[in-house]
Amino acid sequence: MARRLEPFREYERRVVDAELDELVPALPALSLEGPGGVGNTSTARRRSGAVVCLDDPGVLEVITAQPDRLAIGTPSIVINEWQRYPPSWDVVRSAVDENPIGDRFILTGSASPAAAPTHTGAGRVVTLRMRPLTLPERGVDTPVVSIAALLVGDRPDIEGATTVTLEDYTAEILASGFPGIRHSTARAQRAALDGYLDRIVDADLPELGAKVRRPQTLRRWLQAYAAATATTASYEKIRDAAAAGETTRPAKTTTIPYRDALERLWILDPLPAWAPTTDHLARLTFVPEHHLADPALAVRLTGVDAGALLRGEGPTTIPRHGTFLGAVFESLVTLSVRVFAQAAEARVSHFRTKGAEREVDLTIERGDRRTVAVEVKLAAAAGDGDVRHLVWLADRIGADLLDATVVTTGRYAYRRPDGIAVVPRALPGA
Repeated sequence: MARRLEPFREYERRVVDAELDELVPALPALSLEGPGGVGNTSTARRRSGAVVCLDDPGVLEVITAQPDRLAIGTPSIVINEWQRYPPSWDVVRSAVDENPIGDRFILTGSASPAAAPTHTGAGRVVTLRMRPLTLPERGVDTPVVSIAALLVGDRPDIEGATTVTLEDYTAEILASGFPGIRHSTARAQRAALDGYLDRIVDADLPELGAKVRRPQTLRRWLQAYAAATATTASYEKIRDAAAAGETTRPAKTTTIPYRDALERLWILDPLPAWAPTTDHLARLTFVPEHHLADPALAVRLTGVDAGALLRGEGPTTIPRHGTFLGAVFESLVTLSVRVFAQAAEARVSHFRTKGAEREVDLTIERGDRRTVAVEVKLAAAAGDGDVRHLVWLADRIGADLLDATVVTTGRYAYRRPDGIAVVPRALPGA
């Protein structure tokens, strides 16, 4: 699908806005966190009375000289890029201790500094994660299958259709879910993604205190991590892949600080392994699955274009089952499901037994540990072989499996005779 130049539009509600509608009036302080460019500042400003921009050097200098000025103004007081002055967290905590009424502060940040005294905000500052745009937020199609409804467990009817094609999904992966990047031409999007990655290496990491002695080493490691998207490849394999064409691979003492800093910038967004409490599941692996904040970053880092993805091409430095397009398609699904699940107060993980004899791409777990299981298939239909792990899981955990679904690239949403839902990627929503 050729992408046209899109005009900038007025602010459109995000899934997280519904959470904020409920939480902000009831909480004295809330921190809205996510990678740079995700839109948390725009979302927070819509609810603000006063705004303090700590990424403005002049404002930062004044606040450093008189920190209590952070608490002066009409609520909600938005403290933008609070990590630029970590003591701001303590200022908010103290103000909340003195007057714990709701709707006082919204902090926004694109990094979580290692030295930030976030523990002092326990019970006073609630953190809410914000991720890039889901497909419904991009206006790709109207969702007809609610993740929240699946989590109820009454197996709702599934029906609907979409005209979104595999080429369309590929174009959406490349366009990214960062609001400021996607409203552009394809070439400008690529340039913006390159600039975004350059800033991470050249500015954001040093500002966070990470020592980047050899930027080329960091870039090679990031490329290797991107090639490992939607896999559980060991960090040793990622280090080996980062050494491709080089005489030596990066040292652990170099790559571990990079990894930690990139997670604090929310650029790496690893998916944790599911740890069910049932005795019916054994020999589980608990390693995370690798994902970047947006699959567009993974594609850009590996240098693959739409044509190559659709031809089944991609990086070969990390072994994987299936194509790289399948991996970034799964990453796109994972991004959206995490957003929808958070709105429903649920957690998302992946499930894999040792040796990968059994695996389920996504598990969405309620607070009572009951679960919806999701398989992601780069295919238009879901055959019996595509649901065998879901059937196996249902046999093992019984009623604790609330529902099961396969996300596809097809046109129609329906339930199979065995009760498993089949849903095109464009149709799930909050």
